[in-house]
Amino acid sequence: FLQVLNEKKLQEVDSLWKEFETPEKANKIVKLKHFEKFQDTTEALAASTALVEGKLSKNLKKILKKIVAKDAHEQLAVADAKLGGVIKEKLNLSCIHSPMVTELMRGIRSQIEGLITGLPSREMAAMCLGLAHSLSRYKLKFSPDKVDTMIIQAISLLDDLDKELNNYIMRCREWYGWHFPELGKIVTDNLTYCKCVRKVGDRSNFASCDVSDILPEEIEEDVKAAAEISMGTEVSEEDINNIIHLCDQVIEISEYRTQLYDYLKNRMMAIAPNLTVMVGELVGARLIAHAGSLLNLAKHPASTVQLLGAEKALFRALKTKRDTPKFGLIYHASLVGQSNTKNKGKISRMLAAKTALTIRYDALGEDTSAEMGAENRLKVETRLRLLEERGIRRISGTGKALAKSDKYQNKSEVKVFDPSGDSTLPVVSKKRKIQEVDAQDTEVAVKAKKFKAEIK
Repeated sequence: FLQVLNEKKLQEVDSLWKEFETPEKANKIVKLKHFEKFQDTTEALAASTALVEGKLSKNLKKILKKIVAKDAHEQLAVADAKLGGVIKEKLNLSCIHSPMVTELMRGIRSQIEGLITGLPSREMAAMCLGLAHSLSRYKLKFSPDKVDTMIIQAISLLDDLDKELNNYIMRCREWYGWHFPELGKIVTDNLTYCKCVRKVGDRSNFASCDVSDILPEEIEEDVKAAAEISMGTEVSEEDINNIIHLCDQVIEISEYRTQLYDYLKNRMMAIAPNLTVMVGELVGARLIAHAGSLLNLAKHPASTVQLLGAEKALFRALKTKRDTPKFGLIYHASLVGQSNTKNKGKISRMLAAKTALTIRYDALGEDTSAEMGAENRLKVETRLRLLEERGIRRISGTGKALAKSDKYQNKSEVKVFDPSGDSTLPVVSKKRKIQEVDAQDTEVAVKAKKFKAEIK
């Protein structure tokens, strides 16, 4: 609390800054009346947030009762008009807020080190910086526990592991396939295949080796039978050792991938529980990684969330003036996968709208429960069910009514075979035949007479 010594100079608002050019001048205008220090940063943050929200904290209330009550006849200058109203209401103290007070506060802040003695400038700067960071986190509702960088790195590593695993398994199957090609057709699971190869090694060992802990009994018998009549080539022990080493790598990477997936699932449920419930942890993590952070993703509208990951297709469609894509990364969500081809666009649009709400709730909200995500998912599932059952409702001026559609009735007509289509000859009536024969006879008679006349 600072007391004003010369109130006349405060009337000149435009030139008030000149009185705070140096600490000596500032000490002639105001002097320190009472100083109360905070015990720690948490207490300072609580007091600062109360001031930002225009509330009266408990410590400030106690100090006002002790110090200002003695000088109740004097006015209290406050920087926030809302806070002044609260003080006047609860403590019945006269408060003032004006442009003059704003300039006075600005001057006091510029010379605070000279007005409050015993505070080193380095410590003051460090305390101000720490409090500013804490206050900024509070304003953004940002918690240090919610670090989405870990999610971005984890999902990127998970994708890289999938690519590497695919390459390793393909190489392992092709390599061991020269020695025992039939095993690849019998054992389809990649991890089981690598475990079998690592345990048995040479195909001749299948007859004496027990792989019942890896394979079911029926498949084990098929493998042993195929090993006796295999068409594969013989390989050296060194080749088998290299293949087994590759199998070890595949199994280790697979186990690490499972562990990483569990870690990613837990982090997603801690940072974005509602988003995870809506689209799943993998799709949610890819959306966050594509946007750069959860806060950046929260700034995107629903239409952008719907098309994230399909930028190339979108700009190609705009350039060639064709139909734009209906979905991007959100296509891999389970709700879009459940719908048929006709309704995928509608469901992806509705899912993107609800997902945008859950993202903002996760990024800026204080609640860490997943109730909102579960409610929105239920709405989308209900809409999907209505579309699948063709129970689409239309909204008219009088209210909601079921869309009218004609009932389908199967009208089966019995068709009789027409035998007239079998003959390829034209059908001519008997009368017409007789007339044609008479006409031909007369033509022949006329020609005969002419022929005789020419001979004569």
